[in-house]
Amino acid sequence: MNLSCIPWLGGLLLLTAFAGATIFGSVRGLIHDPQHRPVRGAKVTIHSTNSGWAQTATSDNQGGFQFDAVPIGEYLVTVDMPGFAPQEQKITLTSGRDAKLHFGLALAGAIETVNVTDTPWAVNPESSTTSGVIGRQQIAQTPGADQTNSLNMITDYTPSAYLVHDQLHIRGGHQVSWLLDGVPVPNTNIASNVGPQFDPKDIDYLEVQRGGYSAEYGDRTYGVFNVVTRSGFERNRQAELVSSYGSYNNTNDQISFGDHTERFAYYTSLSGYRTDLGLETPSTRILHDQAAGLGGFASLMFNKTSADQLRLVTSLRGDHYQVPNDPDQQAGGIREVENERDAFVNFSWLHTIGQGTVLTVSPFYHFNRAHYIGGSQDTPVIPEDDRGSNYAGGVVSLAVIRGRHNARGGIQFFSQRDNRFFSIITSDGSIPPLRQREVVSGNVEAVFLEDQYKLTDWLTLNGGVRLTHFDGKIRENAADPRIGAALRIPKLGWVARAFWGRYYQSPPLLTVSGPLLDLTAQQGFGFLPLRGERDQQREFGLTIPFAGWTLDITNFRTGATNFFDHDVLGNSNIFFPLTIQHARIRGWEASVASPRLAGRAQWHLAYSHQYAQGFGGITGGLTDFSPPEDSYFYLDHDQRNTLTTGLNLDLPWRAWTAFNVSYGSGFLDGNGPAHLPPHTTYDLSFGKSFGENWGLSFTALNLANNRYLLDNSNTFGGTHYANPRELSVQLKYRFRS
Repeated sequence: MNLSCIPWLGGLLLLTAFAGATIFGSVRGLIHDPQHRPVRGAKVTIHSTNSGWAQTATSDNQGGFQFDAVPIGEYLVTVDMPGFAPQEQKITLTSGRDAKLHFGLALAGAIETVNVTDTPWAVNPESSTTSGVIGRQQIAQTPGADQTNSLNMITDYTPSAYLVHDQLHIRGGHQVSWLLDGVPVPNTNIASNVGPQFDPKDIDYLEVQRGGYSAEYGDRTYGVFNVVTRSGFERNRQAELVSSYGSYNNTNDQISFGDHTERFAYYTSLSGYRTDLGLETPSTRILHDQAAGLGGFASLMFNKTSADQLRLVTSLRGDHYQVPNDPDQQAGGIREVENERDAFVNFSWLHTIGQGTVLTVSPFYHFNRAHYIGGSQDTPVIPEDDRGSNYAGGVVSLAVIRGRHNARGGIQFFSQRDNRFFSIITSDGSIPPLRQREVVSGNVEAVFLEDQYKLTDWLTLNGGVRLTHFDGKIRENAADPRIGAALRIPKLGWVARAFWGRYYQSPPLLTVSGPLLDLTAQQGFGFLPLRGERDQQREFGLTIPFAGWTLDITNFRTGATNFFDHDVLGNSNIFFPLTIQHARIRGWEASVASPRLAGRAQWHLAYSHQYAQGFGGITGGLTDFSPPEDSYFYLDHDQRNTLTTGLNLDLPWRAWTAFNVSYGSGFLDGNGPAHLPPHTTYDLSFGKSFGENWGLSFTALNLANNRYLLDNSNTFGGTHYANPRELSVQLKYRFRS
């Protein structure tokens, strides 16, 4: 890695440490008595509502208290002081948030109610980011969300999120960033893997950001997922066995162990699954579609001192997929498979330098592999594509909260090494066998500086800049400013936000070269080098809280140059990344979340109305696509209206049920502009606990068995039908370990 080629980057490194993506926020507040005098010496405790994690502080001479490095999640903050009635407040903490609470104590014996701030606990009144938080209980009860290969935890609660051709799309793109306990899991490849990186059952909280990102994000920008993993604080020398069986011989099993003390916590799990219905099928018949996988996960946390915390998160998993056939392919003897591997190790040291100042040092390593193997009877082409990517790098983090400032700044870097073997053999010998191996290295360095400045009690300004250098087969630099504002409307408690910013996404290292490039030319393809995608986004949003309800409305527009997409080589099912000259993605989003109605029910809704369009020709990758002249065209994953809504209900006798409806107006039909017919699916789950240790649940996905044509785009055979009805039963048993 050579920083001397970019003097401005080296200079900034001398000025600041790096503040990378974080899962942490801070909570501070003031305590006063009935005469509005500060209360000194009050005991303040913050503890998670879902685990045994807790911290304690004592108010100072000004009645103030502060907790730094608090993970994303839901918390209860309590205040105890002799002579006064105890008080408590709830809060949901999102990444980077500096939450401020106010406690007005009443004398002991007085009739006391919980003191609630004028902005509801689930709303961040200082952020320009559009986000939401999904908890462990929601994942466990949402139909199908805790299955190993499921992304329902995202698609059921997030506007503009849907799954098509086995890829998650958000706001018209499929390049997303995953972070585990605040540490990135980098992946610069486009559409080469379909398997998940970890099991949803290992998640404690998931924060989904879909726009208005601060300067600390920028590698893959159509969705940012901050994952707070299980830590062991939710366990007390307990183990849990999860076993299930369902339609198409589907099994989804896990055993996990966890425990904690005041200073140390651990959580570890082993998961496995298999099914006869793996990837989306190209016809209504399910042919050659088995899938199986095995994975292990571990999290260790050690509080060395009150100012030092050590965290280690690691995972290893493997997946095997049969590539599904249509009847003609099945009769012709085609038997192609995909084997995938994924492993990562993330380590973090959190050091509280002083009140309001936290340093985080996080080295990481990530390995990702996709191995596509054609069958010996394939015709006319037997392909093989084996790509392995190694990422090694680090994040060092410095966050400072002083007065009206919530500032961050620093660097993220990683080196990447890709090793790819590619071969094509024609069954009729019409083309000589082609085999090539390519090994390519590259690196990315990014520096950012940002500040969240509270100009008044009701207006917060957010601003920053991200500077990125990419060095691979090409070299590129990007300077991306971000500005935003959040306005809390007094008395109403509504929060309006606005954002404008630019992003840079570095290109994949491996493209097309050597004998493969010659073959593509013989087949009538052209090829251009890939360059990074550059995006410009603006959005406006309004969050309206009322009596515990939260309504969020957002209008967004993204303009992209060198928009990343992917194409297939002939009929080989081998994908190659490409870039389109321009893309225009715009739309409206709305989400609604209810409080607990009658103490039992919670309702949610997520809706989007968006357009995903391209313009111009192919600027990188395979150039076999001829766009309409001088006009916009719809991208293959364009769907005008997407709606999900559902209800979670607690029933008597320790039972619960959840129901979810998903509607889509239909994706692009062929080359468009017409779209496929609209489609609706219904999902249901029901569960009951038996004592403290046993639990039984039932899940029905696509209850009406609606086998609609989902899309006919150019991936994994080109055509996909929605999965049929899937029924499963799950058994949970918790025991002392």
